[in-house]
Amino acid sequence: MIADLPSLPFAERRARVLAAMPERSAAVFPSLPVAPRNGDVEYPYRQHSDVLWLTGFKEPETVVLLRKGLDGPSFVMFVRRRDPEMEVWTGRRAGVDGARERFGAEAAHEVGDVRSHLGGYLREATALYVAFGRTGWFGPVLDEALEGLRRAKRQSWHGPMALLDPGPLLHELRLRKTPDEVAVMRRAADITAEAHRQAMEAVRPGMGEYEVQALVEYTFRRRGADGWGYPTIVGAGDNACILHYVENDDRIEEGELVLVDAGAEVSGYTADITRTFPAGRRFDPGQRDLYDAVLDVQKRLVDLARPGMDLTRLQDTAIRWLTERMVDLRLLRGDVDGLVESKAFRRFYPHGVSHFLGMDVHDVGASVLEGRPRPLEAGMVITVEPGLYVPPDAPKVPKRLRGIGVRIEDDVLLTAGDPEVLTTAAPKEVADVEALRRSGLKKYGRSPAA
Repeated sequence: MIADLPSLPFAERRARVLAAMPERSAAVFPSLPVAPRNGDVEYPYRQHSDVLWLTGFKEPETVVLLRKGLDGPSFVMFVRRRDPEMEVWTGRRAGVDGARERFGAEAAHEVGDVRSHLGGYLREATALYVAFGRTGWFGPVLDEALEGLRRAKRQSWHGPMALLDPGPLLHELRLRKTPDEVAVMRRAADITAEAHRQAMEAVRPGMGEYEVQALVEYTFRRRGADGWGYPTIVGAGDNACILHYVENDDRIEEGELVLVDAGAEVSGYTADITRTFPAGRRFDPGQRDLYDAVLDVQKRLVDLARPGMDLTRLQDTAIRWLTERMVDLRLLRGDVDGLVESKAFRRFYPHGVSHFLGMDVHDVGASVLEGRPRPLEAGMVITVEPGLYVPPDAPKVPKRLRGIGVRIEDDVLLTAGDPEVLTTAAPKEVADVEALRRSGLKKYGRSPAA
């Protein structure tokens, strides 16, 4: 359980947030709602990342309140009440006592009482941090509390006079990973890399994409991960040209490439790895040409992931280098500068090359500050993921390249020196990939079991 990991110092995190808040201010963070799937079935619940980062508390119907420079507690939680009958059906609850004893709340109340307490906690605050537009179920509760305070102002000045977005405050702290967070992300990366190796070894023609998905996610859980950090992508053949292909319901045919984009979530932190490999023993010449082009660009981009670089320049560099390779491969014809200017590259490379990584797969943190690209800093974790995707019906391109999609993605920790690739245990060099494929086909045979 995330709450039982001593390596995640939640009290220290809250102290950092409080230190950044002005005097006589408060910040409120509600949980995400439970989402119905169908009938009486709900989607598996995943706590809002801000609440997780601050507390490690996983239950729904939760409100976290931080207060600075005000009389009374600085850390308040509103949680579901203990209910023995419901706990038989849906699992144990921490309750008010657990919120105080296990999660460090200085004051705790049942969430059903939030309406009667919230106004009092906010009465003397002059500023309130709240993510308006993203408060969900809690929005009407907060509106009611603020309206009550507004009415009270007719007699005296009570309640927040400024409403502020907590993103620039909290998300700046989440963006820079502490050693404790990096340790958890290393574990997520190691588990994810093992799952990719398992998939790379086990694939053989005739398997369903869904079987590969099952193997990947089984490995996540077998190794103790919470599950996946985003839906697993397994695209064989031209399905790999669909960037967010998650149906995973096709068969893997002889001679195809298989693209797997999957990441394990550990204690709320996700890895994000993509590998592309042949269903047979080796890449055919066309596949090898496309793969070599992407791999070369990817490794050169990883080397640029250093303090002072920014995501905009990284993307611009990826576009130029990939466009040069598209011209070499005769996917595009013309002057590289003109092809970049006209965005002709988007036919075969339509996405960004990088994003921040952490508790969210596209993690929080501004990539642009005051209108300028933000320089990267040591402690940030980013992905580096160039790709080339050639639809099967792409006109005026070499036939040997049609219907092939290749993406190679690693998770990279910026340091004061060379970038550290957290995901090196997932093979990407051609010789290593083909060796694992030969080993797998020898071990498992060329056809799936009946």
